[in-house]
Amino acid sequence: MSELVIGIDIGTGSTKGVLADTEGNVLFSEVIRHETSFPKPGWAEHDPDEMWWHDVVGICRELTTRAKGDVAGLCISGIGPVFLAADERGQALRPAILYGVDTRSAQEIEDLTERYGGERILDICGNGLTSQSVGPKIEWVKRNEPDVWAHTRRFLMAHTYCVFHLTGEYVLDHLAASMCEPLYSPFTNDWVSEWVEDMCGELPMPRLMWSNEVAGYITDNAARITGLRPGTPVAVGSVDAFVEALSVGVSKPGQVMLMYGSTMVAVQISDKALHGPSLWSCAGLLEGTSNLSGGMSTTGSLTTWVAELTGKGYDELSELAAASTPGSNGLIMLPYFSGERSPIADPMARGLLAGLNLTHSHGDLYRSALEATGFGSRHLLETIHGCGGEASEYWAVGGGTTGGLWPQIMSDIIGIKQYIPKVSIGASYGDALLAAAAAGLIDPNTTWNEAVREVVPNPENTERYSQMFQIYLDLYPATAQMSHKLAEIQLQ
Repeated sequence: MSELVIGIDIGTGSTKGVLADTEGNVLFSEVIRHETSFPKPGWAEHDPDEMWWHDVVGICRELTTRAKGDVAGLCISGIGPVFLAADERGQALRPAILYGVDTRSAQEIEDLTERYGGERILDICGNGLTSQSVGPKIEWVKRNEPDVWAHTRRFLMAHTYCVFHLTGEYVLDHLAASMCEPLYSPFTNDWVSEWVEDMCGELPMPRLMWSNEVAGYITDNAARITGLRPGTPVAVGSVDAFVEALSVGVSKPGQVMLMYGSTMVAVQISDKALHGPSLWSCAGLLEGTSNLSGGMSTTGSLTTWVAELTGKGYDELSELAAASTPGSNGLIMLPYFSGERSPIADPMARGLLAGLNLTHSHGDLYRSALEATGFGSRHLLETIHGCGGEASEYWAVGGGTTGGLWPQIMSDIIGIKQYIPKVSIGASYGDALLAAAAAGLIDPNTTWNEAVREVVPNPENTERYSQMFQIYLDLYPATAQMSHKLAEIQLQ
């Protein structure tokens, strides 16, 4: 009988887990939903105990109960990069500050860039400081919550928080560390000691490892809580978007993953670290690889906003949007409802609907939201290409790929063929693969997934979308100053 592994992914709105065998067959899956807290405009937080640990324990207990035999390995991925200030025992001192959707550290970004020099940060880290960077989030806590900082002895993320409590090991994978600008360099695969000492003082940095290595083993106490066997190996894991790329076999230079979710993330694999001033130049999940990537702040969440605004369901809105026209009858949306991460790196950007008239319908509005993600993704991919990323193959993953309209709009706007994988569970499936590799049950180069269909661009829509894309590019610089003033009013 094939041995079993568990993969768990802690997402923005839910935690998902799978029980799989070493052939890649998913035997059972489990989902626990949770809510992200937005205590102030521009803030996004998670309670690590009530969300991360609660969910991981619940999923482990459920899946181990269903397993016919012992689970031989576990891996966890999570939203990231995030900053959780914890004490020496790994207990949270405040809620975790989330990735680039949390834009509170705008002043710290500016100050750290001035302190260390923008060009030097770019040279050492591969990209500049943005709302995605962990360094400015740490600086924010130091300035605004000095009592919290005084007691901080552990710097954790969603996956490493759980690894710490499962194994007692204080680790961080190279990929997640490379999103902690300006503390890590993807060109040396190590901490930047000068800036770590200046920013973090006596805070010990976690031990750096690769995502498919064994971080540690399930302790007796964790075994009692989770139902896992004591001594079960736990892989290091990583940030969810990159593990999701691995879940569909995106691990070789030239391959690109497009993740359709509440946010859109593009991950391009390369064989060396590249400089991307407004992107994420990262170490890879696996030793010997690097990533040049970026993410939009709001994509699938735009469709949720339209659904709540109109009171219509997604299926009905998709039908209405399909009946609209490419270009949404001259309606265009800027998707910067939560600021924007890549490639404009502007936490004070705001959403915009341009071209509205009295004939526009709910279908036009919904389609414009889908098209906004396409325009933003094209902008992102063209920026990656301009920084040296050579793409040869595109894989689309995530819940947004299940319907036909959104992927087709994306292909039409960007002008690419997308492969849709057979298994679209997401990062938890990639976690199961990492767990099996770390436990020595499969070859590290194993791929479980394959394409089940292809989405090719419709040339009839190319000209209209190219025209609309140019308008999209022109709208942001033309309205940015006014958007910033409105953002300031919202933050008052």
